[in-house]
Amino acid sequence: MSFVPRSITVRVQAEDFNADAETHALAQGRSDIGALVAFTGLCRDEGGALSALELEHYPGMAEAEMIRISQLAMERFGLLGLTAIHRYGKIPPGGQIVLVIAASSHRQAAFDGANFVMDYLKTSAPFWKKEHSATGETGNWVAARDADDTARDRWR
Repeated sequence: MSFVPRSITVRVQAEDFNADAETHALAQGRSDIGALVAFTGLCRDEGGALSALELEHYPGMAEAEMIRISQLAMERFGLLGLTAIHRYGKIPPGGQIVLVIAASSHRQAAFDGANFVMDYLKTSAPFWKKEHSATGETGNWVAARDADDTARDRWR
C-alpha cells in the first residue's frame, strides 16, 4: 500500500466551480478516504428582493486565512484532504458562492471538518458582501451576524 499525502486546495476566484469535478479531483486514486462531505453555499434571492450579491475580498490575505483555517481543520479532525473555494464578484440568486469538501477515513470527522471550515470562513476570512436589489439599487454591505460568531465559538 502506498502512502498518499494529505492535500489542501484553496482558491479564491471569480469563475464558477464544478462541485462534482472538485470532489473527483480530491478523491481520485485515494483508497484511504472513507467519507467525503461537501457543502456548497448559494446566493439567495431574499424573497425576490435581490438581483445579485457582490462579494469582495482582500487578495492574498483571504487565501492565506483560508489556508490557515484549512490546516487547523486538517490537524484537528485528522482529515485526509480538504478543498475550499470561495468566489468573488457579482453572483446572481442561485449562483454558487463557496465550496468546502472534507475527506476523512470516517464520516464524523468529514462532517465536523466541513462545519468547522465554514464556521471560520464566515467569521475570519476577509470577504465582504454587498446586496444589489431587484429594483436596480445598490444596497448596503451585509453586517456580520452574531449567530455566525456563536457557531464559530462552539469549536473553541
